[in-house]
Amino acid sequence: MLRILHGTHYDFIRWWRWAAGLTIGFIVVGLVALALTRGFTYSVDFTGGTLMQLQFHRPQTAADVQRLRDALARGGVRNADIQQFGSDTDFVVRASGTDTTTAGAEVVGRQIQRVLAEAVGAESFTPVRTESVGPRVGAELKRGAMLAILVSFGVTLVYLAWRFEWRFGVAAVVATAHDILTTIAFLAMLRLEISLTVIAAILTVIGYSLNDTIIIFDRVRENLRKNRKEPLYDTLNRSVNETLPRSVLTHATTMAATLALLLFAGEVIRPFAWVMTFGIFTGTFSSIYVASPILLWIEHKYPRQTDVKPGRGPAKPAATVRTRPGEPART
Repeated sequence: MLRILHGTHYDFIRWWRWAAGLTIGFIVVGLVALALTRGFTYSVDFTGGTLMQLQFHRPQTAADVQRLRDALARGGVRNADIQQFGSDTDFVVRASGTDTTTAGAEVVGRQIQRVLAEAVGAESFTPVRTESVGPRVGAELKRGAMLAILVSFGVTLVYLAWRFEWRFGVAAVVATAHDILTTIAFLAMLRLEISLTVIAAILTVIGYSLNDTIIIFDRVRENLRKNRKEPLYDTLNRSVNETLPRSVLTHATTMAATLALLLFAGEVIRPFAWVMTFGIFTGTFSSIYVASPILLWIEHKYPRQTDVKPGRGPAKPAATVRTRPGEPART
């Protein structure tokens, strides 16, 4: 793999306008889907309600699970959802928006048992645990999730501004914001339930994308030091090509893991696998077609200048800028 991709000279940045149109269209479609469905569907962790784990005495098929969902709906258990948990005999029933006190959870738990007993027989399953989640806890979880994302933005900007310079930090933060927007659009299109697992996946995607962006930017900084007269357009392309073997190997192995979770893991972990699988694509995309063009635009708008030494006249910029192939370099 390394030998095949060694010494490539692909002009990645050339297609940034097409890439920008594609990602903007994707985000718009996702936001329209979100508006039509009147917002996200939140799990019991955020809305409050009752969670009940059941262990069936025989494996349940998809048809059996749908039958249980229909039975709960007819039995008056509001917003009930059944998901596989661990083995093919363990399931979790979530009833959001119910009475969130301990006594209320017990009442809802008994109602769930009664409805399922009428549908499949009381001897077919055994209740393992019943828990209640209050709306105050849900509100705290929402604030914590938003705070975690905002803190990650701030820490990223400060770190890159210190490690590289502020131009790199701004470009990386914009690319990360792009990843969050595209992931939100993806969640809206697939109507995935927002849970703590999904929030964890989003934070993982942010870290994954930032790592990819920082590796490319680190190579850009090294190449700028080696050849200060080379146009930044060419430096960005060369840096992406030089990190391409590493990126392909990293993304391929990560993709294999997420696809394994997506295809073979249970229903509980599947939303995490969906977000991570999509995050590999959007993280790679933003590192090349969002962070790099933003850095190129910032360099053109606010060119870097070296210090002027006495008796030597004005110094040259740290790098010349060329926005598209064939265009003369600007200093």
